[in-house]
Amino acid sequence: MLRDTQTVGTMAHVIQLSVAPVFLLTAIGTMLSVMTNRLARVIDRARFHEAKLENAVPEAVPRLHTALAVLKRRADLIGHAIFLCTATAVLVCTVIAMLFIGDYLRYDISLPVALLFILGMILMVSGLICFLREIFIAKASLQIGPNQDDTRRH
Repeated sequence: MLRDTQTVGTMAHVIQLSVAPVFLLTAIGTMLSVMTNRLARVIDRARFHEAKLENAVPEAVPRLHTALAVLKRRADLIGHAIFLCTATAVLVCTVIAMLFIGDYLRYDISLPVALLFILGMILMVSGLICFLREIFIAKASLQIGPNQDDTRRH
């Protein structure tokens, strides 16, 4: 009877330890949703520019190629960010599983759990930096109002 109480108490403690990583998974899932939405917008914008390229006057072609190059760079950065954040989620899931396996096997897994968690945080920070770089590129390429070419014509 005493062993069952210890097992339930220990399992409750493991569940408590795994709650924080589960909340982290929720945050990662939200970030992945934002990133995939941004990637979809970049892809839509690239398709728009590619469609314009087919019927563009020769003077507009370099500007469209420049816009497509910027969109490609943005898509690459978002792709890297998605990969890194997904890898983070996989590591966090692994940490949670290891907590339960370590408890079940009565094995001290604190070092591997700590190392995986640290690696996960490094990947998450790297993914967020890629995402931030994409945002900076998007902001730098933002054009509000008429083109300079349009203002010269008037």
